[in-house]
Amino acid sequence: MTQDQSAATAARAAGTVPDVLDRVLETARSARYEGYSKHDALNSPLLAHLAGGSKLRRLVATQLVTRSPVHIRPLLRVHTARNAKGLSLFSRALLARHRMTGSADDATEARDLLDWLIAHPAPGFDGLCWGYPYAWQDVGFFAPRHFPNRVVTSFVGQAMLDAYETLQDSRYLDAARQAVSFLLGAPKTLFEDEGRWCLSYVPDPAVDWIVMDVSALSGALAARLGAITGDSGLIAQGGRLVRYVASKQTPEGAWFYSDPPAASNITHDNYHTGFILDSIKQYGLSAASSEFDSAYRRGIEFYEQRLFEPSGAARFMSDRLYPIDIHGCAQGVITFSLQQRHAGTGAEVASRVLGWTLANMWDPASGWFYYQRRRGYRTRIRELRWCQGWMSWALATYLENCGGQS
Repeated sequence: MTQDQSAATAARAAGTVPDVLDRVLETARSARYEGYSKHDALNSPLLAHLAGGSKLRRLVATQLVTRSPVHIRPLLRVHTARNAKGLSLFSRALLARHRMTGSADDATEARDLLDWLIAHPAPGFDGLCWGYPYAWQDVGFFAPRHFPNRVVTSFVGQAMLDAYETLQDSRYLDAARQAVSFLLGAPKTLFEDEGRWCLSYVPDPAVDWIVMDVSALSGALAARLGAITGDSGLIAQGGRLVRYVASKQTPEGAWFYSDPPAASNITHDNYHTGFILDSIKQYGLSAASSEFDSAYRRGIEFYEQRLFEPSGAARFMSDRLYPIDIHGCAQGVITFSLQQRHAGTGAEVASRVLGWTLANMWDPASGWFYYQRRRGYRTRIRELRWCQGWMSWALATYLENCGGQS
């Protein structure tokens, strides 16, 4: 039996892909789309008090909860919340299923999530923008609860454009316009020359940390909005952002997480590479441009060969297999499914990744995907956005683009 046949057999044993998607969405629906998130440790009153204003103590508290092999959040009284990025993923999955089945219930549920997002932006900024429902200490900055960032806002903006194109409701186009206004107008520019532009992760003038996927995600959304509205200026601005990221590709086709690379211990990791590849492809389609086709081809080759095992398992980084993270599994399904949609190849790899994921990361008894697989055990922590949100969009993307290809 070939690896592809083994993956397909494992997927069928776990349940049909539509059935798995239905169960994943039901877990979110039954929780009212409120759940735990990967970096939500400081939503614990105890840890927030102990950490105080110390960067080191906040980092330790966050990593303690993030890396724990057991679910300690209830003991620490970490409260659940709606996560804006998670809602964007669930809404995109619902919209995709609506396009495939015509389900009015899916359209209504997607509207409810998107309308909630429009009604609950981050306060204090022009345009519409969103952050995380927890205070977050990263290596390069501290973000208070709900402080907006360009990554979350880009994902929400893409969901709004999906809704506009699917439901033909101009409210969602207007929301995307306001999101792009924030992305392009809020502080701050970290690099700029005649052809390239790099933006900060958060709108904080004191932050100088370059995170590579930020400009790619922002540029892809700006270009997509420009294509929909006929605004060539937006497409050009998006091109400058994507061009900066493309210029940082390594000779082997990879991207470091940050620039300079030494600014982060993350090197060539799985899902951020997928973000960049999807953004490059989105820009090319929106701009009707082949400028970055070579970068995409080299990048997708590196992604397949260095960030996935032949079995379909998602490597954590190019030089490190464990922990196998559900986000990496989901991103592989998404990126290779989108490659199939736009380039006619990718379904075979998407099927292999999905088959491995269903065989190794899916728990049919609970209806949840495992958070991580480590050497000798799987982490059963239930993080709604990280586990269920990403896999809902991955499953829906696969069904819409690869359903008849494998």
